Amino acid sequence: MPAYAVIGAQWGDEGKGKIIDVLAEDAAIIARYSGGNNAGHTVMNDAGTFKLHLVPSGICWPHAMNVIGNGVVVDPDVLLKEIKENKLDPQHLTVSDRAHLIMPWHIILDRLEEERRGSTAIGTTGRGVGPAYVDKVSRQGLRVGELLDPQDLVLRLPEIVNFKNEMITKVYGGNPINIDTVFQKTSEWISELAPYIRPVENLIAEALDSNRNVIVEGAQGALLDLDHGTYPYVTSSNPTVGGTLTGLGMGPTSYGGVVGVYKAYCTRVGAGPFPTEIEGEVAESLRGERSNPNSEYGTTTGRARRVGWFDGVAGRYSAKVNGFDAMIITRLDILDGWDEIKICIAYEIDGIRTEQFPVDAAMLERAKPIYETVPGWKESTRSITDENQLNDGARAYISKLEQIVGVRTKIISTGPLRKETLVLDPIINH
Repeated sequence: MPAYAVIGAQWGDEGKGKIIDVLAEDAAIIARYSGGNNAGHTVMNDAGTFKLHLVPSGICWPHAMNVIGNGVVVDPDVLLKEIKENKLDPQHLTVSDRAHLIMPWHIILDRLEEERRGSTAIGTTGRGVGPAYVDKVSRQGLRVGELLDPQDLVLRLPEIVNFKNEMITKVYGGNPINIDTVFQKTSEWISELAPYIRPVENLIAEALDSNRNVIVEGAQGALLDLDHGTYPYVTSSNPTVGGTLTGLGMGPTSYGGVVGVYKAYCTRVGAGPFPTEIEGEVAESLRGERSNPNSEYGTTTGRARRVGWFDGVAGRYSAKVNGFDAMIITRLDILDGWDEIKICIAYEIDGIRTEQFPVDAAMLERAKPIYETVPGWKESTRSITDENQLNDGARAYISKLEQIVGVRTKIISTGPLRKETLVLDPIINH
């Protein structure tokens, strides 16, 4: 059977973790292809609530192998913490030997660089993800597989640490890293992570050749893509479908479907243009209470997410860039009880109407949303699992989103729990 890519279609936080958990029942492998622990996926099911940052969201299914691909940058401390918290063993988790390591200096440099930007800060999570990718591209990075060759690693580390300390102290005025602490850290990682490290390309290829399903799990969202997102307010990798190919070593013919996950409205964390952003009481109502696990506060950062109405211009652009053949709508129940709901159908930029999404951040900052207002609904959609229970107002809203984005909806999430899912048409072929 083929692979299925599940990709965030907005600025991240679309609820991909819940969707992956639902779909993983029918998959042999769940494979993460990009990003690092700057991502955060929340999974809620009968086994409890799981907040994940590196480990794929299929861990609650005992039959599934979870794979961290070569396109991911891995903070070993975070990974080991998640392994221990979720009691994972090498039978259920594999880490690519080609994935790059987030080292202590990456985290320090990430925070120092953001501080230096001051008012022009991008709003990174400070986890060292960006600097790790910089080292990867400049061919100065360390790969996970190098932990399996400790003798060579010991020879390489002093030169790297000395170079990074020059940057930290002379460029940013920070405190240098202690080489002995780095040696101690790597020794711990070697002993604890070694059983999980191996090539993943053959693992995935064998599953596909054996007619077993593979789910490819995205991190962040398409509008944060390094190439196709709102540059420079983007992440350091490619959350779009192209990143799935390079981040796991798969070919495009492997796919049976590419699915976009959309919130019924929009959110964004950190700086950057957000045309449909709203503030005040309406925003607070969408955001919800911080104590609510279904509220709009980041799993990774804890920061309040910026909120806004559904952006059809951005949504349509994301569908085209990724080639979505299905749409999944999450958090529909958050819109229950509204008298009316706005949907952005076009922008006005410098007095000119456009339905095209400008990736240029300065132009997008000037974009004024042109809204179409649709009737809301009073009936609850929370927890429904039968299409016949979907009220006319919610049905009309979903139909309008399909018309704007140009993609059919196959699944609607009606709550944070696995069972709170309305399947209109199965994503995975049996």
